[in-house]
Amino acid sequence: MEGYAVFSEETAIIVEKEQKKLRQEIARQYVDCRKRKKLTQADVAAAAGMKRPGITRFETGRYNPTVDMLVRLAESMGMSVEIRLVEKAAAEEKQVQNS
Repeated sequence: MEGYAVFSEETAIIVEKEQKKLRQEIARQYVDCRKRKKLTQADVAAAAGMKRPGITRFETGRYNPTVDMLVRLAESMGMSVEIRLVEKAAAEEKQVQNS
């Protein structure tokens, strides 16, 4: 597979766990924001041009959101998306503080 990194099984498991944590964190931030703004799933779906079941799947972690979806959801709530890469040590420290 030219152009693709080949990972060990252990690395693949770590990547999968990180992806799951990120999806959960993104969904949590989104739900917190939606509730703070007193919006229903139907409100957001209508404003984002999406169907409510898609919102439900995202909120419950059964759907891996695309960047396009995140931007549409954020825009529908008057927000923007910010994605940052941080040093691993800083991310781990923040995770410990939030535990």
